[in-house]
Amino acid sequence: MRTIAIATRVIKELLRDKRTLALMFLAPIFILILLNFVFSASQTTDVNVGTVAVTQSLNQDLDQSKHVTVKTYANYAAAKKALNNDHLDAIIIQKNHDYRLTYANTDSSKTTAVKMAFRNALSTSTLANLKGQLASTTAALIKLRSQLPNTASVPEQSATKATTPQITNHYVYGDADTGFFDKILPILMGFFVFFFVFLISGMALLKERTSGTLDRLLATPVKRAEIVFGYMLSYGILAIFQTVLIVLVTIWLLGVEVVGNLAYVVLINLLLALVALAFGILVSTFANSEFQMMQFIPILVIPQVFFSGIIPLDSMAGWVKDISYVIPVKYSGDAATQIITRGVSLTDLGLDIGILLLFLVCLTLLNIVGLRRYRKV
Repeated sequence: MRTIAIATRVIKELLRDKRTLALMFLAPIFILILLNFVFSASQTTDVNVGTVAVTQSLNQDLDQSKHVTVKTYANYAAAKKALNNDHLDAIIIQKNHDYRLTYANTDSSKTTAVKMAFRNALSTSTLANLKGQLASTTAALIKLRSQLPNTASVPEQSATKATTPQITNHYVYGDADTGFFDKILPILMGFFVFFFVFLISGMALLKERTSGTLDRLLATPVKRAEIVFGYMLSYGILAIFQTVLIVLVTIWLLGVEVVGNLAYVVLINLLLALVALAFGILVSTFANSEFQMMQFIPILVIPQVFFSGIIPLDSMAGWVKDISYVIPVKYSGDAATQIITRGVSLTDLGLDIGILLLFLVCLTLLNIVGLRRYRKV
């Protein structure tokens, strides 16, 4: 009977907690619907290939490959400039019967797609050329036989000689062993920075509030902005050490090749950590317990994974892709990827940095306004 009484009391408390019930039943449905939108999208990979001095037949066969767009260039310098500006995924140069392929290789799936499309197009083009040569040789033999009195003296030898083209591969970033994990690692690095700073800051401020420390602080003449900035400064110092540790361990321990400046990668992730800090403080104002704080994770943190670029955004529907524009990890991931794989400087990442700063300012202002509900008048 005592067991039943305890169970009855707990059930009544749960039924009175409408927010917990909503998160328990609605959050899984929300995640499942989100997964359906993400993984029901096309899994094809579109690639852009630039060609220099490549035969017309090979260009046509390559352009007819599914999800491959071919653009011809007059020289390698123009094609290389397009590759550096992220307009091309690979360059194909033909010299006599040999081919040189240069891959951006920032996305191993696109590199693989280019290799497969090139091999198929080369096989088709070579087969067509052999058929043409065989037809012309056969016609020449028939004509020669008709002109000679003794056809038996004409040897039946093919005049065609198949030459095996030499193909050399070059990689702007990484090498042939660079895989998909190398592409998502800069994004994963930012996600872990965001997740742990968000969780720690939110839990810490929630403890301050539930223990009464925040109420006593609000009862003093201290301004709300000073309280918010004080919390952000204290937790921000911890976030700096955490961010530096995560970035350095990720890059050195996993052996990631960094083309750009490592300090830029740290600065981008540090800015993301400050955004996560302000986000965690804001969310903690809507939670009444640590349990409710944890329940916000499926709603607010898991979508950061889906729309940050870990799952290729170009394979999603347009309206689903638009969700990524309100995801902070997307902008930090894009910036870190550009620095690590292409060596881009901070001055060229103004859009990503600007949006992260906008997130930080807006969330900080919301935190200042949100403290009104706890101010004792």
